[in-house]
Amino acid sequence: MKKSKIIFWTATIIIALFEGVMPILTSQTELAKEGIRHLGYPEYFGKALVVFKVLGVLALVIPKVPKRVKEWAYAGFTFNFIFAAISHAAVNGINGQTFFPLAILGVLIVSYIYHHRLNSNKS
Repeated sequence: MKKSKIIFWTATIIIALFEGVMPILTSQTELAKEGIRHLGYPEYFGKALVVFKVLGVLALVIPKVPKRVKEWAYAGFTFNFIFAAISHAAVNGINGQTFFPLAILGVLIVSYIYHHRLNSNKS
């Protein structure tokens, strides 16, 4: 049980840093705005992404959030990572930027699996 908690929280904190903290700190930089424009998205899309990423991270890290809300947060992040990879591949071709979101998706999958392991032990 302790090992499962450590794995869950390690993976979840990595997601929280990449999807909650970093977007808050960097979303208004010119580099971030140019990145959104480069992929062909309007500026408001980047702002909406930051809001939903922060809400998703809060749903994942706050223990009392209902399970259904957590499931939606995991689903939202999954779609986000998949479509980020597709966007990078479509605009830049297949390179490191294409696979980075998929690597973070792998971390999200670990968090999801261990979230369910921990909750199945509580039942």
